[in-house]
Amino acid sequence: MAKDKTSADAPTLRPTSWAVLGLLSFGSELSGYDLKKWADWSLRFFYWAPSYSQIYSELRNLEAHGYATSRVVSTNDVKSKRLYAITPAGTDAVATWANESPVEPAVLKHGVMLRMWLGHLADPDKLQSVLTEHRDQSEKMRIRAIADAEGASEEAGWAYPELVLRWSEMYYESERDRANWMLENISRLGSDKTSAGKARRKKPEPRTPDELRKHED
Repeated sequence: MAKDKTSADAPTLRPTSWAVLGLLSFGSELSGYDLKKWADWSLRFFYWAPSYSQIYSELRNLEAHGYATSRVVSTNDVKSKRLYAITPAGTDAVATWANESPVEPAVLKHGVMLRMWLGHLADPDKLQSVLTEHRDQSEKMRIRAIADAEGASEEAGWAYPELVLRWSEMYYESERDRANWMLENISRLGSDKTSAGKARRKKPEPRTPDELRKHED
């Protein structure tokens, strides 16, 4: 009797390996160039888009595990190209990983908010510039997510990627709106200052553990 497949049966792969294998799982033979474009079209909105060098490194790793196969085909150009496809073992492995491996908690590392957190040390004009750039970039990403979701809607097999792209649209819309909210509050803080020039707000003094305990009591 065959043993049920568990997550322990699959080798430990880097997240990028699973992402590349996941791209191949949609059924098409893809070149490294195609995989990069597909990653930019979908993965970059909610995870990250691997570089060309990362993609080719992971493809070699997947082939070594028997999860992907490749063949060289001639093109109309002088150069030939290598196409990659997922194997049945690769499909089983990525399905097992998706269904049984623990899901890593979402970790927020927001460089813009780290700058805002240090606002008592920063130039207000610089903070506004950082937020404005973030707001504009979020709007560009929102518009791109809409366009890519529309493209995904034309393929029945891309229903779940379309759903994620719709989520991405809402995420970047929220990022844009929160940036506007922050800009309004920074402007208000700036207008409250009474000292001349670009004086900074007084640096907060941290409480000691004993002071915090007294406050809790």
